Amino acid sequence: MTTCRFDDHAIQWNRFGEFVPAFHYTILDLDETSRIVDVLFKLPANEQIVLHRHRALNHTFVVQGEHRLYETDGRLREARPAGSYTVSPASEAPHREGGGAQDAIVFFSIRPGQGEVLYELLDDQCNLLGTVTFETLVALYQAQKASAPAREEACLQASDQA
Repeated sequence: MTTCRFDDHAIQWNRFGEFVPAFHYTILDLDETSRIVDVLFKLPANEQIVLHRHRALNHTFVVQGEHRLYETDGRLREARPAGSYTVSPASEAPHREGGGAQDAIVFFSIRPGQGEVLYELLDDQCNLLGTVTFETLVALYQAQKASAPAREEACLQASDQA
């Protein structure tokens, strides 16, 4: 069996909020008509991100590492190795996610249908901190696309100086 590592250096990673530990995303595509958002999330190794609930249908594929899901008390609920594909409906059950021994890169295809709220972000007592809506991701996608030319120009200048 051959093992390979996914090279994510060319991906435009963006920090998701000011959460500690930090986790990152890049929106690959957003279809406003079909209401589907395709996102890569980079979850930190041996860490757990903010407690949250999924309020929309999610299709996931683990690209790199191990995608770990944790109960609210921190116990490991599930570990999905690279190559795992899962379809998860909206759920009342809050959880945390993270990477295993290395950062996990997970493809999410988020499909809210006519619902607006995609995720509810919670504190450690399961009180609502905020929501991520379809419009939140539309705005993030527009900002990401707007910043792409500036990043490309900075990379070109850096390679010219090398």
